Amino acid sequence: MLSTSNVGLQYGGRTLFERVDLTFSKGNCYGIIGANGAGKSTFLKILSGEIEPNKGEVIITPGERMSVLKQDHFAYDDCDVIRTVLLGNPKLCEIIDEKEKLYSKDDFSEEDGLRISELEEEFAEMDGWSAESNAQILLNGLGVTNEFHEMKMAELDSKLKVKVLLAQALFGNPDILLMDEPTNHLDIDAIRWLENFLMELDNSTVIIVSHDRHFLNKVCTHTVDVDFGKITMYVGNYDFWYDYTQLAQRQMREQNKKNEAKRKELQEFIARFSANASKSKQATSRKKLLESLVIEDMPVSSRRFPYVAFKPDRSIGNEVLEVAGLTKSVGGRNVLDDVSFTVLPNEKVAFIGPDAISKTTLFKLLMEEETPDGGSFKWGITTSRSYLPSDNSAFFDGCDDSLLDWIRRYSDLIFETDVRGWLGRMMFSGEEATKKACVLSGGERVRCMLCKMMLSGANVLILDEPTDHLDLESIAALNDGLSKFPGSVLFTSHDHQLVQTVADRIICLEDGKVTYNKLITYDEYLDEIKAEA
Repeated sequence: MLSTSNVGLQYGGRTLFERVDLTFSKGNCYGIIGANGAGKSTFLKILSGEIEPNKGEVIITPGERMSVLKQDHFAYDDCDVIRTVLLGNPKLCEIIDEKEKLYSKDDFSEEDGLRISELEEEFAEMDGWSAESNAQILLNGLGVTNEFHEMKMAELDSKLKVKVLLAQALFGNPDILLMDEPTNHLDIDAIRWLENFLMELDNSTVIIVSHDRHFLNKVCTHTVDVDFGKITMYVGNYDFWYDYTQLAQRQMREQNKKNEAKRKELQEFIARFSANASKSKQATSRKKLLESLVIEDMPVSSRRFPYVAFKPDRSIGNEVLEVAGLTKSVGGRNVLDDVSFTVLPNEKVAFIGPDAISKTTLFKLLMEEETPDGGSFKWGITTSRSYLPSDNSAFFDGCDDSLLDWIRRYSDLIFETDVRGWLGRMMFSGEEATKKACVLSGGERVRCMLCKMMLSGANVLILDEPTDHLDLESIAALNDGLSKFPGSVLFTSHDHQLVQTVADRIICLEDGKVTYNKLITYDEYLDEIKAEA
């Protein structure tokens, strides 16, 4: 069990939260949510012991093992993949290393034999004989297949490293598991595997920071909300928390409205009859009622929602996109192999599949950023396109423009008030609009790219992992904007809820080929695949 007692933290003269008294129990999964900067990741670091709170303490049941998802992708570059996973249980690795050292000694003493006996007993109790096979099972489940297991971590790309570090955190079914954004950079299959794995952890306490709404709904038994300068725990998943808090706010507003009307009525009576002798007792009684009447202050949330709405300058015609036999090789590998499909007016197509390079390459070809090795594609003459790439660094790195000038570069806006109005929609207000584009965070860059897309007036939107770096509020706003967009959308995303609520067609790319292409929702597609399996 893990608990906090009167925990409080001030950072840079600002109180993030105070008087936090929470208990995290075995068999439950807790999702920590809150706006960017509210203190979610900081609270997780307090629970892990990485940061000391200004007040209070964190209490862990003696003897319980805590595992934390590591964020440093280069920390294990000298280790091979299997060893990195095993390091999720440092005590087990210490036993393995000491055993190997003793067994390799030339002058093996009686004392060494006794120590080996102790180590072998501990090793067996920790299920050490199955450790490597368990590590392999975790890696394969996350999509890190056997050919990578003996490689050095330094040889893996960043997305595989993320999966190995996740396997490390999960290894050995820890008593307490802390994970900050575990679904980042995972493909949909890996996310589904992780969901199933966590739901089967009956004897662990799992605490997760995540912006993935479907993932939170699937795995979480409790929701921990960091807002209003405090941390509040709710029983139920993300949707339950959202519905409950929205209802509570509506009830508070309605009650305040009733109380305001009652106050006005009492004040009018008192003003009218306080000087009237025959009504003085009634006026006095109403004064007491007025004093007891409470108008609750509506707490100011740290959550901020951008305004996302795409409005095309012209309607789309009868022809949108025809792709015929597209082929493209990257690094000697066919990432696209005879790919053909048609997009019809106002269709919203989600491209799925395990290979991110295939989908990104397809979008780059369609935007004429790269040239195909073979095949062709044709856009309808009435189409206009706007593109959000997965890597937007070319738009920001080394750019000394202020955000005001950056928006002007990609629009016809002239007057500063108009530019500031658009930036305000994307939560850049006041002095934030004068920041240089090169210093923006990942989430701020994506919001700028969405603003650029809105100003384009395009009737076809192409988005490659648009939810990366965005918080829950921005993802919800983007979700709503894409759902209401009266044009065609081609996109890929690891956000289950975005794919389910936006897409009406699913195209699956595997080994460079189109293996599935159908008008269907994402959940229907998953049900169909599950039934076939």
